[in-house]
Amino acid sequence: MNNSKIFFLLIVAALILAFFAFDLQHYLTLDSLKAQQAGIDQYRQAHPLLAVALYALLYIVVTALSLPGAAILTLAGGAVFGVLWGTLIVSFASSIGATLAFLAARFLLRDWVKAKFSARLQAIDEGINRDGALYLFTLRLVPVFPFFMINLAMGLTPIKTRTFYWVSQVGMLAGTVVYVNAGTQLAKIDSLSGILSPALLGSFALLGLFPWVATKLIDFFNERKIYADWPKPDRFDNNLVVIGAGSGGLVSAYIAAAVKAKVTLIEKHKMGGDCLNTGCVPSKALIRSAKLLSHIKRAPEFGIAKAEAKFDFAAVMERVQQVVKTVAPHDSIERYTELGVEVIEGTAKIVSPWAVEVTTAEGIKTITSRAIVIAAGARPFVPAIPGLEHIDYLTSDNVWNLRELPNRLLVLGGGPIGCELTQTFARLGSQVTQVEMEPRVMMREDPEVSAIVQTRFQAEGVEVKVNHTAKEFIVENGEQFLLAETDGQIVRIAFDNVLLAIGRAANIEGYGVDELGIALSPRKTLETNPFQETNYPNIFAVGDVAGPYQFTHTAAHQAWYAAVNALFGQFKKFRTDYSVIPWSTFTDPEVARVGLNEQEAQVQNITYEVSTYGIDELDRAITDGEAHGFVKVLTVPGKDKILGVTIVGEHAGDLLAEFVLAMKHGIGLNKILGTIHIYPTMAEANKYVAGVWKRNHAPKVLLEWVGRYHAWRRNA
Repeated sequence: MNNSKIFFLLIVAALILAFFAFDLQHYLTLDSLKAQQAGIDQYRQAHPLLAVALYALLYIVVTALSLPGAAILTLAGGAVFGVLWGTLIVSFASSIGATLAFLAARFLLRDWVKAKFSARLQAIDEGINRDGALYLFTLRLVPVFPFFMINLAMGLTPIKTRTFYWVSQVGMLAGTVVYVNAGTQLAKIDSLSGILSPALLGSFALLGLFPWVATKLIDFFNERKIYADWPKPDRFDNNLVVIGAGSGGLVSAYIAAAVKAKVTLIEKHKMGGDCLNTGCVPSKALIRSAKLLSHIKRAPEFGIAKAEAKFDFAAVMERVQQVVKTVAPHDSIERYTELGVEVIEGTAKIVSPWAVEVTTAEGIKTITSRAIVIAAGARPFVPAIPGLEHIDYLTSDNVWNLRELPNRLLVLGGGPIGCELTQTFARLGSQVTQVEMEPRVMMREDPEVSAIVQTRFQAEGVEVKVNHTAKEFIVENGEQFLLAETDGQIVRIAFDNVLLAIGRAANIEGYGVDELGIALSPRKTLETNPFQETNYPNIFAVGDVAGPYQFTHTAAHQAWYAAVNALFGQFKKFRTDYSVIPWSTFTDPEVARVGLNEQEAQVQNITYEVSTYGIDELDRAITDGEAHGFVKVLTVPGKDKILGVTIVGEHAGDLLAEFVLAMKHGIGLNKILGTIHIYPTMAEANKYVAGVWKRNHAPKVLLEWVGRYHAWRRNA
């Protein structure tokens, strides 16, 4: 806690202590108010403006410090100023005081609470950002909820201050009127409990429910409005139609078939989508061949005097295709047909919220369905760089068609795809130049991660050009150049082939999105709510076409929620859980991460501790000749709760699984430390980083006393 917070806390504590030490709460009781009513009224008549100012100030101080007595002061407002003026003064004073208490809680506690309970707060913060005004309004209307607790609790949320103020003023108005009005009949009041009868409390509760009922009615009418132009079928051919047979589409169809729903899966190109045909599978197959070559070049490190490898690049690429063919049956039409899915090869177009038109070689047919899941995937993003139209460029889609190794390969992009293919082609023998506009490659990772990867690239002959922005492609005398800007200068980079690897764009065209008016997000993906629904509640979107993550495993993860919500949402809906999302970049060394890294924690102002174990000390890494990299764990200060993990090294993606499990189920580093790990394995690194945390949190004072105990036992 910084000095300003400590100083502010001391002032608040001193004021509260003074209130109780001088027994000031005695003056804020019903009996005291009755006894002093005549004197207070005389003072008001003699000094009307000053009386209003002093009363309002007292009310603000009491509510701002969350002191007992606000109810008595409200009665006093009615007794002294009458219903109209009492209500007006109390309404503003209570709202101002509540807002000050709200700001105090936010200033003193928000950062601390966020740091300690960040994972649990995520869902709450999302709800407040979405419906915070509605939550607060309901709490203000129902007197059962303590006034001061609402102020403090809301200060820990991200609700805006101006929203808190005006909602509080409006929401507290009904209760204020009741108490101020009661104050005009002060002599007849024996206790505060008599002010709010059960009937009145029930009325407030119903009033508090009104916004929620109104919201549901608005949703109902909005839903009817969005469907108004579309005739709904009396009966349906299907329970679910899935568009796209990539990871998200396959999982959606699988789940629907597993629960005996009638489901149709439509794919216009190849089963398995990008991951099988142009992404994960072929890239990892090519990486494996390139890695073997890199090991052969390292033969002297392993005591082998000489080793050579002769290879045919075309044969390597044919092996890649053979791997794809070997994996393909897992995603085949035959397999999914056996599972109970109707698979149609054709082009889908959504022609109404309940109908999909499919164009096949046999003709056109229309399928009606209760729900639709869009899993249309994404494609490589092609930037609008002048001159690119004159270049026969490569992307992650068509690079697999190569059968002749590029001599000079230019890779545009320093993200995961760009880095994986940069290193792979360099190891296969291409002269690779990697161009990245950011200050370093792999910008989503911490700087030391980028440094390790970039250093390895350079050691393997890659020319890495960061801070270079592609401006134009030109062709001169039959030779191709990229003109790139760096430090205000234009440089020319010659190449034979260029690979564009600067991201992927969602496929949002060609299947009825525009015609239906399905909403898009600012990222040009299909906009979905936490249940994977689009603005049509029966049309869902998953995977790359929806975002926010473009991973095969997140597409499958979203697909479970979409399928279950589509089929059973009328009973129960499930929000997609993004709390623990892992990923890996399959460079050498591999880079794997789950949760926060340091740069993200700093941007989000989350406090953390770091425990790092260097894999260069690990026995198995040393024996394998892979003694490089590290395991870095971010934890809650003073606790073993894991906030995030970054692993750089051999098999980092495999090693990460233990931490993914730990974060998902709330397992801390102490339990990882207490788990037996086989010796010698790379997985021991996970145990050793837990040991680093344990040593950093050893109870020093206790250990000193234990040392004295052992000395006493030795009679030393």
